[in-house]
Amino acid sequence: MKKIPMRKCLATNESFPKKELLRIVRTPEGEVKVDLTGKLNGKGAYISRSMVALEILKKKKLLNRALEMEIPEEVYQEIESVING
Repeated sequence: MKKIPMRKCLATNESFPKKELLRIVRTPEGEVKVDLTGKLNGKGAYISRSMVALEILKKKKLLNRALEMEIPEEVYQEIESVING
């Protein structure tokens, strides 16, 4: 039986299978991107695909802390559009 990789949601602190979470990456060039493939180079943070998690992330500035930089508003809008489909 194959082991399923688990990751913790940055906002809710719940563990989920890696494929169910959304990965946000700070690339070596300093850009912040939503990584839909899960394979982009750089420092990554995972959040669950829910608006509740996104609200917590924004309010507490958890993504700023995790990726060690100021996160532009466009990134939050991109995350929201991915969550809403």
